[in-house]
Amino acid sequence: MFVPDVARLASIFSQATAPAFFLGAVAAFVSLMSGRLNVVVARIQKLNRLGEDHPKHEDLKADLARLRRRARLLSNAISAALVAGVCSTLLLAELFVTEFLGFHHAYGGALLFTFATLALGWGLVLFFQETRVGLAEADEYE
Repeated sequence: MFVPDVARLASIFSQATAPAFFLGAVAAFVSLMSGRLNVVVARIQKLNRLGEDHPKHEDLKADLARLRRRARLLSNAISAALVAGVCSTLLLAELFVTEFLGFHHAYGGALLFTFATLALGWGLVLFFQETRVGLAEADEYE
């Protein structure tokens, strides 16, 4: 029988709480980094439109390398966090499918959760690096 009883369904949902919470945290993290990436890209676009007659033209144009590094770090951090999100989603799917089919999911689930945690950790390291590069004096000018 594919449909478990009410007690078993309650157990499945309680087991799904941690991966679902993790997935929500990943989504919030990706949203935060996407917002920062949008600001960095907008700044790059603004500097690329800067006219030769701007008094700080050379200084501001020299800042493009730093901004591109920030964009690359944020993009890589988003990718790592998205890998963590995909692993969390697969973990949730595996949890429900294996329970409905009566299989044991402990080994695959542990592997997926470990990989998701490592991927999110890598995204956090990259985000930390981006925040270190973050604010510079050149950001104060239009």
